[in-house]
Amino acid sequence: MSISAADEITDRLITAIAIGEYLPGARLPSERDLAASLQAGRMTVRSAIARLVQEGLLETSRGRGGGSFVREQWAASSSASVERTLSARWESMRDTCEAVSLLHGTIARAAAASRTNDDVRVLRERLEAYRAAESGQQSQKADELLHIAIGEAAHNAALQSVLFSLESRVSLAAPAHLWGTQEGMPAMELRALVDHEKLIEAICGGHVERSGSIGAEHARIDLELIEIALRKASGSGVGPD
Repeated sequence: MSISAADEITDRLITAIAIGEYLPGARLPSERDLAASLQAGRMTVRSAIARLVQEGLLETSRGRGGGSFVREQWAASSSASVERTLSARWESMRDTCEAVSLLHGTIARAAAASRTNDDVRVLRERLEAYRAAESGQQSQKADELLHIAIGEAAHNAALQSVLFSLESRVSLAAPAHLWGTQEGMPAMELRALVDHEKLIEAICGGHVERSGSIGAEHARIDLELIEIALRKASGSGVGPD
């Protein structure tokens, strides 16, 4: 059975929130920006946002500093939308996540080979900022800034552009990474910190191949988080085929 454009966009927004692209308290992009990201009309996006407000996932406010804010990450009604969205796109998302992982490894190698003293200083500062960040939105933003610094240390704008394009196919919030469900978030953040420490040490030390291996493996966390969300939505203890 076919679904309407509004139904599809509603499902995608519910899924983006459920897998932690936008965490509780976060403001969604404007209707115009969402329409561009989702390749949908603004009225369709507006209708989808209204549905999410009705379901208690979003709240909206007007005036300066207003917009649509995430109120709850996963409502009782979210599972059906998450399962429809991730199941339908699973093969494409798996292939894209693998490409993203490989490209993160390439960029980490380039960063290890090309980093300057200024890059090293910024990388270490961004690592400390991630270590000090509170769980949730602050940690997600610190992670984004750290990965941007790694991309800048590679000194290759073409690689960064390709990576952003690929990540946008997985995440509406690119270059911010999805952050998973609330139950597993603290453990994921600690795991990411260990990866970050190893990765920044390797890049700053100029260890090209080690940097590439760590960078590629670290980027696979995104696919793992998508698998976890799909299992939660389906009520299954096993992952997709």
